[in-house]
Amino acid sequence: MASKKFNNVYLKDNFSIVGPLEKDGLLNNYDLVMDDYYYGEKTFEQAEIKMQKVVLENLLNLNKLNESKIDLLLGADLINQVSISSYNASKFRIPYLGVYSACASYAEELIIGATFISAKLAKNVVCLTSSHNLNAERQFRYPVEYGAIKKHTTTFTTTGAIAALITNEITNIKIESATIGKAIDMGINDVNNMGAVMAPAAADVLNTHLIEMKRNINYYDVILTGDLGLVGRDLFIELLRNVYHIELKKHIDSGCEIFTNNQEVYAGASGPVALPLVLFDKVLNCKKYKKILIIATGSLQSVQLANQKLGIPGIAHAVSLEVI
Repeated sequence: MASKKFNNVYLKDNFSIVGPLEKDGLLNNYDLVMDDYYYGEKTFEQAEIKMQKVVLENLLNLNKLNESKIDLLLGADLINQVSISSYNASKFRIPYLGVYSACASYAEELIIGATFISAKLAKNVVCLTSSHNLNAERQFRYPVEYGAIKKHTTTFTTTGAIAALITNEITNIKIESATIGKAIDMGINDVNNMGAVMAPAAADVLNTHLIEMKRNINYYDVILTGDLGLVGRDLFIELLRNVYHIELKKHIDSGCEIFTNNQEVYAGASGPVALPLVLFDKVLNCKKYKKILIIATGSLQSVQLANQKLGIPGIAHAVSLEVI
């Protein structure tokens, strides 16, 4: 089975930072804001390393934890070989695992961390993820300075970082279960249409989760997807209705909840930090949501393979949360 239940795993706290464009969007409950994309550093990559360092240090300080009290640090970003997370991890004396499922990485971190805690192999795990718009554009598409024309299906990588502490200490947010998704390649090779790449994987993992956990769609108060954006969101709903015969009514997509309609972000937000920002900023602050299913979505693309006209695999992982 792809689905697993966890014992005694809880979300305790988080600390976040967002970029200047995100500050002017729909987010309200972030902790810090970057003045610009350099964040006082010489390069965008060094700025993203600093973003991770700042949120991790603040999370530890807020919870009065030193490095020795953290059993595992899980780090995720979009840059080659998870290099942002690895450079940041080298500044701390904490056992470290780099994680990569593209924009689905946050859910993968929660699954790995919850598995360690549920198996009593760890007590405190930090899940840390980040993305930086200008880093991602340069690596996966074109540098912004190039002035390439954007398609209407393009999503806009979110700039931000978030560190979350999961623990065996009882809190009001329980990580109840999870379903590991399958890599699904529908032959789409357009790096400017990630919503279409990811929607089939998101629909598949939701259907698998409901079957294996013996639940129907009404079990959850809300389904929060990662960064499908305007195009991918509509495809996701259509696939669920026509292929899996699931009528989705209580659904939020993080890619549609970060920027306003007046901001020029094409099909919405993307990036691994998009889902956790919306989860902590909005969903967990809404008292009517007690049973929450998050589905982080990722486009597992490679510039080299996309240029060889190979299809891009999509991935999605689901994690069930209960507000006690």
